[in-house]
Amino acid sequence: MSCELTPPSYEQTRKIVGLSLEVAIDRLAPRDIGEHGLTTLIEAYKTEFVALRQGGQELEQLYAGMAEIINTLKSEGWALGIATGKSRRGLEAIMAREGWGDIFDANYCASDGPGKPHPYMIEANLNATGTPPQNAVVIGDTSFDMAMAKAAGCAAFGVSWGFHTEAEIRGGGADSMFNDAEMLSASLLDFAKSKAA
Repeated sequence: MSCELTPPSYEQTRKIVGLSLEVAIDRLAPRDIGEHGLTTLIEAYKTEFVALRQGGQELEQLYAGMAEIINTLKSEGWALGIATGKSRRGLEAIMAREGWGDIFDANYCASDGPGKPHPYMIEANLNATGTPPQNAVVIGDTSFDMAMAKAAGCAAFGVSWGFHTEAEIRGGGADSMFNDAEMLSASLLDFAKSKAA
């Protein structure tokens, strides 16, 4: 399906990564598209994305080293949660693909309530796992993740391998920035030790 619009630039697109689909498309769509046009555009995007996924396209790969970190944290007894701008359908597709049914203790997405940077998804994860905010760390690759973490009263660890720049992520409130998974893993261990002391 084509809506016959000029595609947004890479620079425009990368800045909305992490937001819920509706908010992201609203930010990128021409101002004169109107409510009906915006709804049509959102539905067209959903239809095309699902078709690509069902066609075998590898659209949402994990960053290098993250599967290992997730498995290590689980084995060390961390309560793990997900807060994502994806829809419930998209999140469930990734969880099924990665075999995460027993890995994450809670998961919340844009379908469940307010999206990033609102703290709703983090607060829901904290409530579900019984974790005080001061004992939680949010790992993210966007400024929206960091703002969400800070609004929920959590530590905010930014990673530099996503679509937002380091300056943007720091501007969102990152407490620390990491350039590789090994550095992130070591700092998570230090965080856990500091909370156990």
